Amino acid sequence: MKTASLTTAALAAAVLAGAAHAQVKLPPTLSWSAYDVGSGGYNQAVAIGNALKQKYNVSLRVLPGKNDISRNLPVREGQVQFSANGVGGAYLAQEGVFEFGAPDWGPQPVRGLMLNTSDQVLTVVAAKDTGVRTVADLKGKRVAWVIGAPSLNQNITAMLAFANLTWEDVKKVEFGGFGAAMDGIVNNQVDAAFTSSISGKAYQIAKSPRGLVYPIFSHKDKAGWARMNAMAPFFFPFMGTEGAELSKDHPAESATYPYPILMTYAAQDAELTYNMTRAMVETFDLYKSAAPGNAGWAVDRQNFAWVIPYHDGAIRYWKELGKWTPADQAHNDKLLARQKALADAWGQVKKRSHADDKAFTADWQKTRAAVLTKAGFDPVQTSW
Repeated sequence: MKTASLTTAALAAAVLAGAAHAQVKLPPTLSWSAYDVGSGGYNQAVAIGNALKQKYNVSLRVLPGKNDISRNLPVREGQVQFSANGVGGAYLAQEGVFEFGAPDWGPQPVRGLMLNTSDQVLTVVAAKDTGVRTVADLKGKRVAWVIGAPSLNQNITAMLAFANLTWEDVKKVEFGGFGAAMDGIVNNQVDAAFTSSISGKAYQIAKSPRGLVYPIFSHKDKAGWARMNAMAPFFFPFMGTEGAELSKDHPAESATYPYPILMTYAAQDAELTYNMTRAMVETFDLYKSAAPGNAGWAVDRQNFAWVIPYHDGAIRYWKELGKWTPADQAHNDKLLARQKALADAWGQVKKRSHADDKAFTADWQKTRAAVLTKAGFDPVQTSW
């Protein structure tokens, strides 16, 4: 019996070893959606594409999208297989809020493959000449509101809540786009806006006469974090060391979330998703230094207890690497149950007739909160 057991164990090890060394199987051409040309997410995707070409002779076509809808639509419609997306196209899409609360969208069955947690921070920045030191110091200051960008505005709403502030406590200045809002700081039209520390605009502000500062989000302020996470559970404490005015010797005690998020939809082929995840890991050394922030794709920076569930194909690979734990599976199962509750709520609303889109939205907000609460989930506050 002992010999048989050893033989069985050896066979199992051989099978796993064989699986680990089997050739990655990807189609000759892959397609991702990503942020617009020149963005951090787009540049990273291009660098990853070069690595895929070099190692597997696979071509990666990157389709730029100006907003969350334009990044998710091609994934939903099967025009691209994956997306290097942001929190809007991942978490907000799952929740069916803001633009995803429209009648032709609703809560989306999104699935993660990997998260990029680099040394950058995605946070609110302020002009240094304002004297702002902490997020509480934003009171009375001019803060950018980007028209048509609810995820950016929700982020700042949550960050203001950290310091028990609302938009009533600041001077809201409206801009037509992210770039215009950042230029507004340089031009002294506004004092603070949301950005990534590695964005070109952040460097422009830092070099301008006004200078740049990262308001402190004290990692010890548990009440502040509770208020912020009540609106934006995707944020977590982080010491940023990459980006404008940042280094290991001069970090920012801040808040951030993963970006980009490599995601797809639940219906995506599990075998393809498995191989895409594996290819990302196996080519990491080829792309990790090829674009700012790419180091955040490292295996040891993955977070399997974030706010969207992982795809079965990706889970299979993470299990093979020994990185997926029973606790991760329990968390994933809970997120899947949340998505089911959201889908059930959406189905109820869609069955009812509504006078107009405003009535539909009101019904969806009310039903969504009621169904999630009944199922034992926090609806999460949103500033619709």
